[in-house]
Amino acid sequence: MIWILFAVMTVLAALAVLVPLARAGGARGSDASAADIAVYGSQLAEIDRDLARGLIAEPEAGAAKAEIGRRLLRAARDPGRPGRTEGAEAGARRRLKVAALAVALGLPTMALAFYAAIGRPEMPDEPLASRAVEEGDMDALVARVEARLASQPEDGRGWTVIAPIYLRLGRAGEAATAYRNAIRLTGTTPALEAGLGEALVAEAGGIVTEAARQAFNAARSGDPKAVKPRFYLALSLSQAGERDAAITAWKALLADSRGDEPWAEAAREQLALLEGGAPSPPGGGIPAGGEAIAEMAPEAQRAAIEGMVSGLDQRLATQGGTPEEWSRLIRAYAVLKRPDDAKRAVERAKAALPAQAKAFDELAASLGLRP
Repeated sequence: MIWILFAVMTVLAALAVLVPLARAGGARGSDASAADIAVYGSQLAEIDRDLARGLIAEPEAGAAKAEIGRRLLRAARDPGRPGRTEGAEAGARRRLKVAALAVALGLPTMALAFYAAIGRPEMPDEPLASRAVEEGDMDALVARVEARLASQPEDGRGWTVIAPIYLRLGRAGEAATAYRNAIRLTGTTPALEAGLGEALVAEAGGIVTEAARQAFNAARSGDPKAVKPRFYLALSLSQAGERDAAITAWKALLADSRGDEPWAEAAREQLALLEGGAPSPPGGGIPAGGEAIAEMAPEAQRAAIEGMVSGLDQRLATQGGTPEEWSRLIRAYAVLKRPDDAKRAVERAKAALPAQAKAFDELAASLGLRP
């Protein structure tokens, strides 16, 4: 019941902000304005979700929200929008200034209103694929932004806007490209680098690749306390079998947590696996799409991990891979208590990379995989 009350309150508050923006637009410019507002609203919702999960700090969230407010004002001032006389433009700008100020002061409210409009406030957070979202509407809005970027490919602001939306829609490759363009055109920031890293992890099916590690390291150098890059960097150590370094990284991350953040449970599970002597499976803790596995039910957690392991297995079977990737597959099957699959993976790895046969045999022995 409280969510319904919140939804009513926030919709009214959002209308108080958005009506002046809508009136400022004129009939011929309304589509672009609506697209901007909706996409920015989605970004605001994402910021609030990350803040609630403990992935970003309040100062970082506040700065990001203020920047989105400024973008709304700049977008509204676009001189290329048709259908306005000089006098109407001046009046519209005055209204837009008031509206932008309201947005800057009431961004969490606007974000909640947007979420109430497209989501299910009465349900717990779930992966994007299972949310009751009007995907057709979102796809149409994204298409409008894409059309604008097609004509203005050097618009760094546009790439910054659409990158996290791509990621939420499961379009990881396009998200990575968008983040790279945003970084190239607007300069590096911890948030953009972390977003790029997350997109690369999603694109690789949960594996923290070398390129993703570089992005997360860049994000951490700009914001040493940011949770997201530290989480993924710790995960990369687990995936690489660097047990001692991974234990240190997970302990340091948990030492800075309240203990009740959604990601903290995943971190504790990783630490327990490592301290028990068992290596982490590829992508452990992160299903494809970038959603934290700690947000999922236990059955869904295992299904997500097994799905990623299956994807890695298929990729290695069809495309081959590096010794590190074959080792990850072997470890993953061992952790999932599928020793027969692990043994077969050892033999396949040796056949694919004969020069590494001794190393694979040593790995099998360390995991207790008897012939």
